[in-house]
Parts: sequence; structure tokens; C-alpha cells
Amino acid sequence: MRIGVISDTHGLLRPQALAALRDCELILHAGDIGGPEVLEALAAIAPLAAIRGNNDTGPWAQAVPETRTVEAAGKRFYLLHDLKALALDPLAAGVDVIVSGHSHQPKCERRDGVLYLNPGSAGPRRWRLPITLACLRVEDGAIEHELVSLD
Repeated sequence: MRIGVISDTHGLLRPQALAALRDCELILHAGDIGGPEVLEALAAIAPLAAIRGNNDTGPWAQAVPETRTVEAAGKRFYLLHDLKALALDPLAAGVDVIVSGHSHQPKCERRDGVLYLNPGSAGPRRWRLPITLACLRVEDGAIEHELVSLD
């Protein structure tokens, strides 16, 4: 299964992001979406699970949860916007992947068998940080990750 992971679009859904996600079977958005049109465009590609970020305000955002657990390909994904707000023990909760955003800095690391993934920002450039998203491939119980540059 190929899973696209995107965050911090802030209302900007780049053509490069759409192209990178086109073969995904599931898309996870880790917040700071920027508007319902971003969700609609992503949901047109594949099933979508999204959470809201600190900049997602207004009536449209109230329907989007702050955290979310998604099960796909035999794995459990926990989405939250700011990793500093993580209030659960991933191992005790049976979580395989923690997906976060907020920092705009792409990062992927394994801790105690749990993959912590921040796909970076796919929206407007901040400072000199790269414009990225991530793709996960779940095959035979293994999770592989790839950061995708949109520059």
C-alpha cells in the first residue's frame, strides 16, 4: 500500500504535490490545511484522513479533529499536528507510525520500533526550509518511507 503524507499546506496545494500523490491509496494530512478546498482536492485523489493544525480556524475546521488514529495495511497511524503535544504512549496504544507537522522541517526517525514522521511543509516556503511531503510504502508488514522534494 502506498500512503501519501502531507502537512502545512496553508491553503497552497502545489501541482507537484498533486503529481507526487496521484498513485497513493491513502493520503494523511497532518494539519495547517488552510481551507476546505485543499481537503476536497486531496480527497479526489484517494481516501483522505486529516487533522487540523493551529492555523486551521473558522467554521470549516471545526469538523476536522485535532488528533486521529487511522488503521491501514495492518498498521496503526496516529496523527497530530505538533509532536510536542503527544499525550499517549505509542507502544502501549499499538501505534506503528506517529505523523506530525507544525515545524515545517521534514524528519523521519524510529524510536523503540515506532516511526516518527514529519513530512515537512508542502505549502508556502518559510525561511529556507525545503518544500516536501512524504510517501510511505507498507509491504509484507514493513514500512518504508521516502521524503519527496517539491522544489
